[in-house]
Amino acid sequence: MNSLDGVMVVGLTGQTGAGKSTVSRIFAENGFAVINADNVARKLVEKGTNCLGEIEDLFGHEVLNEDETLNRRALAGIVFSERSKLEMLNSIMYPYITGEILRQIKAHSIKGEKLILLDAPTLFESRADDFCEIIISVLADPEIRKERIVARDQLTPDQAQKRMNSQLDEEFFRKHSDYIIKNNTSMDTVYEISKEVSDKIKDYYRNNFSPVGYRRCDERSSTNVG
Repeated sequence: MNSLDGVMVVGLTGQTGAGKSTVSRIFAENGFAVINADNVARKLVEKGTNCLGEIEDLFGHEVLNEDETLNRRALAGIVFSERSKLEMLNSIMYPYITGEILRQIKAHSIKGEKLILLDAPTLFESRADDFCEIIISVLADPEIRKERIVARDQLTPDQAQKRMNSQLDEEFFRKHSDYIIKNNTSMDTVYEISKEVSDKIKDYYRNNFSPVGYRRCDERSSTNVG
């Protein structure tokens, strides 16, 4: 039997500062194996990796610290100031990221963990949505997101806005997602809605999922918080 038989991957994405990591934790608590694409990306650019070498070749030695590790602030300052440079970075990283995600999906499947949440901020841009049966997007109002990003990443409001501008707009997420979680309010509300959505997806997997091949939902749902 193919080790991937019966695997269903659920994609979790959304806008920066919307609270996606909170939703991811709730799904993990509800029995989903989680692959975190941010953690994958961090590992891929560790000191001495081929991916980091390609980034240095493209953007110069200034993106490295004295110890030859990645200078994340320097790289962010370059790529978030000009969309074409962000696209160049993505063209290097996405093949590495998707390859590692596929490896981890297989590893979870071998262990019998068939219901997997892929937590990926650039799910659509990297084409990792191709792996997913169901997609959830977490959204929030722009000013709320900006406040969260400034506090979380210790950025200026202008730097936070540049990161927000580099992403897909809300309309895109709404059109391409099976579930929308709007996270403008309290943690308690986000928890309740995320638990409800994760329960619905588990029911869908048990009742409808066929190991012969992936099948996208015929109807798209919208679950809003706030």
